[in-house]
Amino acid sequence: MATQHRDCSLTYSSDSKECRITQEQCCHSQLEELHCATGINLASEQDGCSQPQGGNTSLEAIFIKKCCHCCLLGRAAQAPGQGCEPSLMLGYQCGLVFRACCVKGQESADFAPGDSAKVSDADEEQEDPYLNDRCRGGGPCKQQCRDTGDEVVCSCFVGYQLLADGVSCEDTNECITGSHSCRLGETCINTMGSFRCQRESSCGTGYELTEDNNCKDIDECESGIHNCLPDFICQNTLGSFRCRPKLQCKGGFIQDALGSCIDINECLSISAPCPVGQTCINTEGSYTCRKSAPNCGRGYHLNEEGTRCVDVDECAAPAEPCGAGHRCVNTPGSFRCECKAGFYFDGISRTCVDINECQRFPGRLCGHKCENTPGSYHCSCSEGFRLSPDGRSCEDVNECHSRPCSQECANVYGSFQCYCRRGYQLSDADGVTCEDIDECALPTGGHICSYRCINVPGSFQCSCPASGYRLAPNGRNCQDIDECVTGVHNCSVNETCFNIQGGFRCLSFQCPENYRRSADTLRQEKTDTVRCIKACRPGDRACAQDPVHTVSYTAVPLPTFREFTRPEEIVFLRAVTPLYSANQADIIFDIMEGNPRDSFDIIKRYVGNMTVGVVRQVRPIVGPFHAVLKLGMSYVVEGVVSHRNVVNVHIFVSEYWF
Repeated sequence: MATQHRDCSLTYSSDSKECRITQEQCCHSQLEELHCATGINLASEQDGCSQPQGGNTSLEAIFIKKCCHCCLLGRAAQAPGQGCEPSLMLGYQCGLVFRACCVKGQESADFAPGDSAKVSDADEEQEDPYLNDRCRGGGPCKQQCRDTGDEVVCSCFVGYQLLADGVSCEDTNECITGSHSCRLGETCINTMGSFRCQRESSCGTGYELTEDNNCKDIDECESGIHNCLPDFICQNTLGSFRCRPKLQCKGGFIQDALGSCIDINECLSISAPCPVGQTCINTEGSYTCRKSAPNCGRGYHLNEEGTRCVDVDECAAPAEPCGAGHRCVNTPGSFRCECKAGFYFDGISRTCVDINECQRFPGRLCGHKCENTPGSYHCSCSEGFRLSPDGRSCEDVNECHSRPCSQECANVYGSFQCYCRRGYQLSDADGVTCEDIDECALPTGGHICSYRCINVPGSFQCSCPASGYRLAPNGRNCQDIDECVTGVHNCSVNETCFNIQGGFRCLSFQCPENYRRSADTLRQEKTDTVRCIKACRPGDRACAQDPVHTVSYTAVPLPTFREFTRPEEIVFLRAVTPLYSANQADIIFDIMEGNPRDSFDIIKRYVGNMTVGVVRQVRPIVGPFHAVLKLGMSYVVEGVVSHRNVVNVHIFVSEYWF
């Protein structure tokens, strides 16, 4: 849904609540990745996260703003020099954006292409303060890094402790160290960076577990889960309840289990209420005595002597008033039918009917699931639990003992959760397998390495071109190897070695006829500059009249500017302004030869008492490229060129942007 429709509010087809939750979470995660690049670009363009439409609360706007904020945090982390490793509290996706924007910002600060190409008498560049930050890019530390100047000090987040190697961190087991706050009767369970407390035993029937791991009595009367009849009043007790009848019977009556008032047959009492010779006749709520008569009531008959009524045994063989499978119990004047435990006698069908204990006592017999059986019931548990020895309660199963996860496993109540180590992510297919994260394929993967990113299990590595470069200490940028300084060049004695981006050139500069090499140009700059001063032979008028006083040779290395949006200043020609009035003296700079496709121009600028000619690259050039610019610096007095200095600049453009 996220990839095809860019929408997570569509109707899900599954009837399972768990499946719908998983689908929604996966859709949100994918949608966040799709819109994350827009948020990163927003942070880079305007240093803020406000969008033109304003007030948009769609998922797209939320994800764009979230990634924009994470990128701004990464860029802000560059200033204190605290490294680009994000805090675990930022979350996984936000941490990736934080680190990518932080590293990209540091690379931009480390390599300013225009500065590396400037030559002439300018002040030497100050060293980038981030180059000496050993905590850059996280340094050797796995979590937190601090460079004190003398040494690199590693530390860990709360809930972790530093290992013996001084750089790695492992989880602190508060349950072993005793730094937890679990009470008596609770079990401490260690988690990554923290712990939790779990009650050792269940509360039992009639009680429920509160959020603070205490057992609280269930008020069946208040919650309405009792089974008292309408004529009874429910009275709560600890762990159970009682049913008390509303009506109170008058004298001569007794209340049965259903709350009804039943007349007491005083004539059946052990002590006969009537004198000898009289028959006791029961009445409603009382009795009367009459003289003995030969007729007996139902359930009685005269004895053999005919003097009194005796009970009739209705259960005597061969009579079976209760039917087969039931037990008949004789009572004075009557009989009753009894059933086995777990059954009750239905007077209409005159059969024993099973009692459904699960419906009669819901939530009181079993901890999880109750299943009725003939004459009894059976308790079972939900997935992730097993039946306790009491046959009623359920206890959690620690699935981690069976090692279901490919890397890390954490037991949770009724289930388990798989985790992956750094550089891996949990598979969406089964939720237990850890798959390697291809950092090079992430939306920000192209900015992790300055040249080429190589994915390795659990991490990545950066590489540089095969020759002319070496990997910087931060493991991500490429540094040019100065073959002229290290002495690995093959230039002859008569040639001068000029370092360029990714290589070197052997050039031999010879002064033209009537010029000699100046001794003050032998000092080492970023490149060597050869300066030739006019030295005419005596009597050579043509040489003396030639306006060219000096001829200089130099070389400038340039990268291929990856995003060429404005002119890049590459060469500066400085000259002291002549002490003539402004309307009489002027210095003119021009490109005399060697400007292919008008890729370069030259402008004039005044700095104090200096007149500066600035050579700029005005068109994008893709290397490798070589051109020789012949620059002229003419001193003009009253419209006539008094003298001219010529500078020959060899421009070498590398095929790489670094």
